[in-house]
Amino acid sequence: MSTAVAQNRETAAEGGTTTRAGRLGALARAEVTMLVRNRTMLFMALFMPVFLILSTKASLKNVDLGGTGLSITEVALTGGIGMVLLMVVYMNLTSSYTARREELVLKRLRTGEVSDPEILAGTALPAALLALVQCVLLVVVGVAVLDVSTPQRPELLALGALAGLGLMAALAAASASFTRTVESAQITTLPMLLISAMGSGLFVPLEALPDKVASVCELLPMTGIVTLVRSGWLGGASGGDLLTAGLNTLAWTVLAVFAVKQWFRWEPRR
Repeated sequence: MSTAVAQNRETAAEGGTTTRAGRLGALARAEVTMLVRNRTMLFMALFMPVFLILSTKASLKNVDLGGTGLSITEVALTGGIGMVLLMVVYMNLTSSYTARREELVLKRLRTGEVSDPEILAGTALPAALLALVQCVLLVVVGVAVLDVSTPQRPELLALGALAGLGLMAALAAASASFTRTVESAQITTLPMLLISAMGSGLFVPLEALPDKVASVCELLPMTGIVTLVRSGWLGGASGGDLLTAGLNTLAWTVLAVFAVKQWFRWEPRR
């Protein structure tokens, strides 16, 4: 199955698809085929974020949000966007990059006209688009059904979501660098998932944490994204907080891209 997809990709790259958009489109279509055929991964991408949002909303009833100015629904939905980025993009892509490497797909692709950044970006496109659609649905459902306010600053919300897509894709490629098998990807991505869920404000706002703990949590990779998303949807953040969130996101993105350039493996790990 994976060999056929690799051959389709090579044919698309070598058969006259000379523009960058055409090459990315061919890679993305092949990746969509693989995603649809992998029912486990498709289920995780589509339904696990929703399940986590619902379960977390129930658990937040025991959390004191009085000093944050946020409702349980607002925290769950804005944190849910972060969970979509983590599960649909970061965890899904780490498995995809690892699988394509171990199946020699990446090695074959490098023999054609497709550049290394295009290979990584083309593989990431379907997951990124799926995550973006889910984020939009969360906003629409929150406003239309759950009586959450319309986004106060839509441009900031969009910036946070798009920056999160880029950061999670870069971190996925970096994580795949030291992930040996698709099965072990569930282990190598777990620390990022747990740290982000507990400390980046996804479901427990930093304002509800002790000051010293919150100061440390502000340095985590997802914290800047959550701050931008929550501020764009619900407002309330100061200019200094937004600047800090933007710099945090930029710094982690640069570090992740550097790690990919230095250590990403294109051939199977033996």
